[in-house]
Amino acid sequence: MGLRINTNTDALDAYRNLSMTQSKMSDSLQKLSSGYRINKAADDAAGLSISQGLQSQIGGLTQAVKNAQDGINVVQTADGALTEVDSILQRMNSLAVQAANTGSQDTTARQAAQTELTQLNADLDNIGSTTSFGNSKLLNGSFGNSAATLAAGATVGSTGVVTSSTVANHTFQIAGNFEKADGSTASLSATNVVVGPAAGTTYATASAYQAALQQGLDSTMTTAGFAAGTVQATVSDAGNGVWKVSLSSDKALTSTGAGTQASPYVYTGSTFTISSVGSDLTGKGVAAGTSSTTGTGGGVFQIGANAGEAQTVSIGAVSASALGTSGLDLVNNASSAITAIQTAITNVSTERANLGAYQNGFQHTINNLNVTVENLQSSNSSIQDTDMASEMVNFTKEQVLQQAGVSMLAQANSASQSVLKLLG
Repeated sequence: MGLRINTNTDALDAYRNLSMTQSKMSDSLQKLSSGYRINKAADDAAGLSISQGLQSQIGGLTQAVKNAQDGINVVQTADGALTEVDSILQRMNSLAVQAANTGSQDTTARQAAQTELTQLNADLDNIGSTTSFGNSKLLNGSFGNSAATLAAGATVGSTGVVTSSTVANHTFQIAGNFEKADGSTASLSATNVVVGPAAGTTYATASAYQAALQQGLDSTMTTAGFAAGTVQATVSDAGNGVWKVSLSSDKALTSTGAGTQASPYVYTGSTFTISSVGSDLTGKGVAAGTSSTTGTGGGVFQIGANAGEAQTVSIGAVSASALGTSGLDLVNNASSAITAIQTAITNVSTERANLGAYQNGFQHTINNLNVTVENLQSSNSSIQDTDMASEMVNFTKEQVLQQAGVSMLAQANSASQSVLKLLG
């Protein structure tokens, strides 16, 4: 072997190996100090991709657990309000039974019972309109229920337009499949709901018109064999003499009976027809740009990490008209009032049973999600986390190799000095 000074191959080889050892030791130190096996994509490109996907799923499911807990809180809030509704209805039932005892209850006594009944109906309306979770109304019939809505924009007094001045004898036409109290489904087709005892009836407020509309709806639905409140009316004052009419139902089903959706409610006036699919009303007695729309009032809870993994909670409306207790006459017809109130009690009990089922469902969902998160975290740990014992073995090996490499580099650098003996 020749002796050379300018190129020390042994030293270069020792330096190259020492550099590789130092790089590996640096990686090992990073893994040991961070606790992660994958700190950069170069550590394990495929493993990084899998780990990021698992972390996304874990984060989504963790939030879904919180969402489901929110669902429980919402349901408990609604059930708490319905507990008081039950108490009110029980008191109404006692008053009706008392008033029906005409052998001992004279007209004055029955009128006193009627006065209390009127106040109790007002209390029902108050609970229905004020019970909220955050800014979401829970018991006004909008929570989780689809609705067909008309915001009429025509001139006050126009034929066939709901206004706050004079309302003609309007006819609402209902068609669709609805769920009965016993869980069965029955069909209703092209049934007219007449609002107003005669053409030209005047309603001073939107709430007065709503009461008349709800009374017509309840009468029509009970005649057809459905419970009062199956279809609920909401009329709000949109300003400028225009009222907004909404119909909704948590008992309206598709033709196959799968899922709750807006039934094809149709409002038929003397000059135009509006359907929930969005008819064009231009030139039909309604201002241009006005149309019928559908939407939901909330009630959708995201209980999974992926799109579409949601639970819809529908809560029926609470009001005197929705429960069928408005207009009851304890003075002259207490027996009919007993029947109507007992039906309302049954409906509220059914609603509370549904809420209980929702709550149990949310709790089962939370339990399942927590188990899934635990298993996913375990899977992600096997990919992402450092095996400290194994990595410490690697670090010790690289540390020894580094010390050996430094020593051998020193030896290689000193080997060239042997040339000096030839020059002496």
